[in-house]
Amino acid sequence: MQQVRPSEQAIPNESSLQFDCNGLHLSASVHDLIIAGWTGRDSAVVEHHIAELEAMGVSRPRTRPIFYRVGTNLLTTNSQVDVAGADTSGEVEFVLLHLSGGLFFGVGSDHTDRKVEAYGVTVSKQLCPKPIGKVIWPMREVMEHWDSLILRSWVTCDGVRRLYQEGGVTKMLAPADLTDRYAALHGPLTEGTVMFGGTLPVIGCVSGGERFEIELDDPVRGRRLSHAYSIRSLPFAD
Repeated sequence: MQQVRPSEQAIPNESSLQFDCNGLHLSASVHDLIIAGWTGRDSAVVEHHIAELEAMGVSRPRTRPIFYRVGTNLLTTNSQVDVAGADTSGEVEFVLLHLSGGLFFGVGSDHTDRKVEAYGVTVSKQLCPKPIGKVIWPMREVMEHWDSLILRSWVTCDGVRRLYQEGGVTKMLAPADLTDRYAALHGPLTEGTVMFGGTLPVIGCVSGGERFEIELDDPVRGRRLSHAYSIRSLPFAD
């Protein structure tokens, strides 16, 4: 029997999701999901955080920013995610979506296994679902006031809800800068690509819980994107 060899030109896996944009229903076929890390605009702040994590055993990134490719099957608009164990937590991020109608953005959570992150960031990114809100907006609607947008998240742990993150998108690289840096390394974002844009420091300590809420606020136009999901921690069998 003839052996079939993997091809570098193999057709990528695709995931289909449904979004709402200004009252219109959009069907999206996603073939690439990218998690951008170390996207802070202030290099000194980023370097300080890298040094802190190095002291905890987390390896220094090879590039800044760095782009982690993960399976498109992880992207979900569901209101519940299943994870292994109790060492995972979310983080609010703006999300860029290059779809057939152009460039859109939404709000998502790079839910990550923090225990695994200490010895393998790439592996940790692949272990958890990546929730995203069902409502997205065209990028053209906010390009002129992008830096006015505010990200927030709340975590509920043992029934107690608290503000977990809050700050302007100015903490992260602007979308055009981020995609230009990606293009310099990997080529331009193609249609069907979704990219998470980086996150904010947490208020207090990194914490998981049973529910996570995320929000992207546009105070200029008086509207906001939001999503919430519960976390079901599955037990280890060994």
